[in-house]
Amino acid sequence: MHVLVVANETVTGRKLIEAIEQHRGDPDFRVSVICPVTQPQRGYVVYQDTRRAAAGRRLDRTLSTLRDEGIAADGFVVESDPVTATRDAVAQLEPPVDEVIVATHPVEKSGWLRKNVVDRIRDAVAPRRVEHVVVDIQEEGGPADVLVIANETVVDEPLMNSIRDRAARGEARFVIISPQSDPTQSEHPDAERRLRRALAELRGAGIEAHGWVAHPDPFEAAMQEIHEERIDEIIVSTFGPERSGWLRKDLIQRLKDETNLPVQHVMSSVEAPT
Repeated sequence: MHVLVVANETVTGRKLIEAIEQHRGDPDFRVSVICPVTQPQRGYVVYQDTRRAAAGRRLDRTLSTLRDEGIAADGFVVESDPVTATRDAVAQLEPPVDEVIVATHPVEKSGWLRKNVVDRIRDAVAPRRVEHVVVDIQEEGGPADVLVIANETVVDEPLMNSIRDRAARGEARFVIISPQSDPTQSEHPDAERRLRRALAELRGAGIEAHGWVAHPDPFEAAMQEIHEERIDEIIVSTFGPERSGWLRKDLIQRLKDETNLPVQHVMSSVEAPT
């Protein structure tokens, strides 16, 4: 009995581990776990290793748990979408895969479910059975995923302090998106430099963070990320109201109304350039 498990952020979930253990009656039972990691389709990723490294750490914890239970388990991180990753694994793994378990976040927080991934995997691996397991990471005491939206203020101390304070209150992972100032330009070295500095500072403090230069409209950039990934909270950093185009466009309230997520607004201590 060879079961293929497909999961990323949910790979450490107790419900997933329990679902795997229910198959262990076969004396030759073994498990292969794949963690698909996709990069944003838009924008320039800064520190491209962060998502892959974080997925690798989660995978290692799950494999250790399974092996401690006496289950033969191996796994790997792949940089492709979950449907392609599953199809490739089923075609290549030995011994042949008998069943597939797909773990996702709850429907209201799952980018995979919004993309109909489970049904697409069923079609891709038919006639094999595909089991869908829903894992609520926060309900199980796992880290919160916090989206940070900031551009010129991304390295400001008020924002850095807010992120540090949030990390100190409870386990959290941060993704920082910096909407690009000029959408007509293909490169944004200033935005990249600021973002790289912010990420280096956070990672140096032991905080899991990654990010990229994003869509020029901060609302659209936020909604793209929420569509792609599970997000539990939002932090927005802006200049003061007299200088902030984001505040003039009512960004904070629009995000609250559209996402129903907690939105924290951090005001920069530095005046915007005139």
